Amino acid sequence: MTRTIVVTGAASGIGKATADLLTARGDTVIGVDLDGTDISADLTTHEGRDHMVARVRELSGGTIDGVVANAGLARELPATVGVNYFGALATLEGLRPLLASSDSPRAVATASMASLFPIDDELLDAMLAHDEPAALHRAQELIDAGTASTIYGTTKRALALWIRRNAASAEWAGAGIPLNAVAPGVMRTPMTENMIATPEAEKQLLEMVPMPLNGVGTPETVAHLIGYLTSVENTHLCGQVVFIDGGSDVVIRGDSTW
Repeated sequence: MTRTIVVTGAASGIGKATADLLTARGDTVIGVDLDGTDISADLTTHEGRDHMVARVRELSGGTIDGVVANAGLARELPATVGVNYFGALATLEGLRPLLASSDSPRAVATASMASLFPIDDELLDAMLAHDEPAALHRAQELIDAGTASTIYGTTKRALALWIRRNAASAEWAGAGIPLNAVAPGVMRTPMTENMIATPEAEKQLLEMVPMPLNGVGTPETVAHLIGYLTSVENTHLCGQVVFIDGGSDVVIRGDSTW
């Protein structure tokens, strides 16, 4: 059965690996990125988000079977807030109506194990209140104060919380749409290449992000998990943030998950 699945951030890293895997299994993939894919769109902007939704509707004929909201940035910029949280929500919510006609609709977002790191509460609150201007302003304040390192993890914490708070709602579970997220550890992608450019740099990063099981991973590893989450076999996972991190979550949180 051929399924049509939208993948954002499809030009590189986890997005490209996911698009390649889904295509190889026979799905039709509509890729979204700044360029180099089916749809060129800047998901940090309202115009880019609206364009993405309109083009997906056009290319799909109005029906899709899956959404993978994967596009993201790990830079100390306000744009990271724009794409990681507000762009992801615009993707999920904007494309949700196109899932309605599918027999087996599925939705997945890419969070991160960085959601376990210390965050900025003011930035988190602004995102969860869906106040994008306030969130962007707070991100700039963090940059100006020299504390911008909290931006990325805070965006991923907000995204994970949104998934948890909405997955069981009438709009998602009530409509038969499993909504979940993956939370990768350090993967060898363009986003992380500067962080692990040398053995010394990789060792230092793994001291902060412990990955006792096999160390740094590959984007294909995450793609296979997303492949299951978007498959017809995934009928009952609801609101789960699945850590695929070589053990970081276990080391950092331990029993506190209960």
